[in-house]
Amino acid sequence: MRPRPFTRFVALGDSFTEGLDDPQPDQTNAYVGWADRLAGHLARSASEDDRSFGYANLAVRGRLLDDIAGRQVDDALALEPDLVSIVGGGNDILRPRADIDALAAKLEDAVSRVRATGADVLLATPVDPRDAPLMKATRGRAAIYTAHIWSIARRHDAHVIDQWGMAALRDWRLWAPDRIHMTPEGHRRVALNAFTALGFTAEDAGWADPLPAAAPISRIDAARANAQWAREYVGPWVQRRLRGQSSGDAISPKRPTVTPFED
Repeated sequence: MRPRPFTRFVALGDSFTEGLDDPQPDQTNAYVGWADRLAGHLARSASEDDRSFGYANLAVRGRLLDDIAGRQVDDALALEPDLVSIVGGGNDILRPRADIDALAAKLEDAVSRVRATGADVLLATPVDPRDAPLMKATRGRAAIYTAHIWSIARRHDAHVIDQWGMAALRDWRLWAPDRIHMTPEGHRRVALNAFTALGFTAEDAGWADPLPAAAPISRIDAARANAQWAREYVGPWVQRRLRGQSSGDAISPKRPTVTPFED
């Protein structure tokens, strides 16, 4: 069975879908990311069948699921897409008092609204944080949210990017120094994961393969790296939380309307 021939893709979410830390060549503070890369694959597929293809990306760093499942979905539906990716909840899960069942209900309502228009929906599970310092404390919440995502997808016939089961993503070489955002290679692999989740065949069949083994690191070096990470990234994040600020407060969507995608 051939995959659906998508022509209007709208991506919703936070910094992951905005594309941090996959820098746009020759542009300052501009990012590519997995969603842009997926749009490139879909555009090439459309061109093979002489179809037009347009893409919008409404994701903004720091956004919580309330915004993604609310305002972003409203804005997306106004663009009349036939494919919408809704990837969010990660910023909520970081909060110890997060109600995961309530998050899942918000996500399902968003999925239901999009599916009611006839558009397809692409979701994504969280990455398994079992090897991440500090972040591994959220593993239980992330696992429950992952289970909800698969159930939502089944009930609404949505597609899912299985990041939890993507063992390659547990390699820190696919992550930026902040350990929250992916490198260009990480985004490239997730885009191929998404492309196959939509029913297409990726030219690179090895997107899920682990990287070659890395040289071992001593406990002392690991401890120093963890301490530096905490100083440079965890501290500023906590300070923003205390001030009630978000990294995306002054950021606008990078592709607010559906326009032809040039790979």
